[in-house]
Amino acid sequence: MAIGPKGKHSKARRNKRRANWKLTPPNLVRCSKCGELVMPHRVCKSCGTYKNKVVVETE
Repeated sequence: MAIGPKGKHSKARRNKRRANWKLTPPNLVRCSKCGELVMPHRVCKSCGTYKNKVVVETE
């Protein structure tokens, strides 16, 4: 005997299982120095600051 499903699952049952696959948009906050949208706890790509300190020199 093979290992496998014993009966057919309906489309509704399948779709209920897949209902939680949705993606959530990333949480964004404003940079305190330049006002750009940045992911929290990350260095700002436009001005190179983190917690009002320059971490990366940008042009």
